[in-house]
Amino acid sequence: MSKPRKRYTTDFKAHVAFEACKEDRTLAQLSHEFGVSPEQICRWKKKLQSNGRLVFAEKPEKKRYEESAAPLYEEIGRLKIELDRLRKNS
Repeated sequence: MSKPRKRYTTDFKAHVAFEACKEDRTLAQLSHEFGVSPEQICRWKKKLQSNGRLVFAEKPEKKRYEESAAPLYEEIGRLKIELDRLRKNS
């Protein structure tokens, strides 16, 4: 039977990639220190560098949520008022 595949957390990957970006140690040193192959460190570093701009980007999901939530809150308010009127008239 083969060994199960190692899984790394995103925090660990980011930490190793940041250390690789510093370039104060060689890939071999980082590989030995963290127990990850140099090729894997290179892939994480490239991914961090290519997607790093997303860290500072504005989060469009939050805007979309806020825009779509406003009419729903208005509808909730109208329905509450209508429900109160119905309860008073009963």
